[in-house]
Amino acid sequence: MNDERKIAPDSTAARVALWRALHVQADPPPHVIEDEIGLRLLAPDPDWRSRGDMDLQFTLPFRASIVARARYIDDLVVEQAGQGVEQYVILGAGLDSFAQRRPDIASRLKVFEIDPPGPQAWKRQRLVELGFGVPGWLHFVPVDFEAGEDWRAKLATSGFDAGKPAIVVSTGVSMYLTKEANAATLRQVSAFAPGSTLAMTFLLPLEMAGPEVRPGLEMAAKGAQASGTPFLSYFTPHEILTLARETGFAQARHVPASDLAQRYFANREDGLRPPDNGEELLVAST
Repeated sequence: MNDERKIAPDSTAARVALWRALHVQADPPPHVIEDEIGLRLLAPDPDWRSRGDMDLQFTLPFRASIVARARYIDDLVVEQAGQGVEQYVILGAGLDSFAQRRPDIASRLKVFEIDPPGPQAWKRQRLVELGFGVPGWLHFVPVDFEAGEDWRAKLATSGFDAGKPAIVVSTGVSMYLTKEANAATLRQVSAFAPGSTLAMTFLLPLEMAGPEVRPGLEMAAKGAQASGTPFLSYFTPHEILTLARETGFAQARHVPASDLAQRYFANREDGLRPPDNGEELLVAST
């Protein structure tokens, strides 16, 4: 029965993991991030790179956006750990691989991965099978969101210390939630101990997207709708900053893709750079 509950990650989580691997395998160095862990976990067919959603030219801006946000989060976690933060919470962890890629940093933290029970059980099993294991500082927190389970309550029973600050990360999740649900999540995180930081990606309205990515974003939105997980929320930078302040954060800033491009993609000659006005970042602190 337990085996039946081990459900592989959804197509979106898998695609993101494969794009990170594709960056390593197909794009010339220097690589923004080195991450083939998800590829190893998924163990796709040998011809996975021939899939339509792995086309090198079509996916160029999208995989740039994915590796940019992953690198930014890595750097933010390292920075926060250096300032004494000891807890790292990943909402909708999917195939996140920080614990496996950066055990030098992760082992100094309590890392809490929050995800639905089925995919999380699958990931745990694959980590064991591949020899990564599940160290004592890595805490899997299964939360059945569809059943209305409270992730904050589940976090508390998994060893999280509410009296200490944390860094909380949510990437590629906000668009699948209603604006009310996003506001509820922000309120929950803003109630964390002073000194906590939230980093969350958000999608800008499709009409704001540049011509190089708008067709792909529209295709992604249609695909999400067809698969039963439609995009529900888009935010302008002004809207997301206003929401962060209204839900209780002391400080909030918008990190645009142009900042990530300047930081991680300067002087590249292969056209790899995250597109403007697609998926960008909110960074807020308590």
